[in-house]
Amino acid sequence: MYEAERDPYCYPGTDVLKNKAGLTSAGALERFETAMTFARSEEPLPHGRLSASHYRAIHHHLFQDVYTWAGKYRTIRIAKGESLFCYPENIASEVARLFAWLKRHRYLQRLEARAFAKGAAHFLAELNAIHPFREGNGRTQLTFLTLLAHQAGHPLDLDKLDPDAVLQAMIASFGGNENVLADIIAELAA
Repeated sequence: MYEAERDPYCYPGTDVLKNKAGLTSAGALERFETAMTFARSEEPLPHGRLSASHYRAIHHHLFQDVYTWAGKYRTIRIAKGESLFCYPENIASEVARLFAWLKRHRYLQRLEARAFAKGAAHFLAELNAIHPFREGNGRTQLTFLTLLAHQAGHPLDLDKLDPDAVLQAMIASFGGNENVLADIIAELAA
């Protein structure tokens, strides 16, 4: 769970996020969230142009049954362990900067596999550091990365995905080492 001060997203006196089902148990919410987002992931994703608004639409699509704020940028500061994510007052400008970078780099299209993996790792590391949503950043990132890879001609084999390895690579990328993440993406795209 994320650390946050006076979190208006949570039920008072708890670290359980307010949710549409009214669940006040962390375990029950986790099971509900997993079931609802899995069901939505089986549906067609929102159409878009791999833009910031498309990214928000994907988050909304995945989490619309769980949270009223699905698809909206968070309004509080959060951290995970020692990692403090982008301040909420900077999220919109940082997301705009990052998606402008992606557009300038032609959505990583027409690149050989290793160059794609390196660019995708950079994009994903930056997006993770921004952490625009209160919850659901990882699932939204993976969904978006899958679309990006497909459109760039490097579809990912998610059956090869090792969640623990990805988590460790994301942590390393937060510290500036994107190489491990690039290696994982290259392996998934092979």
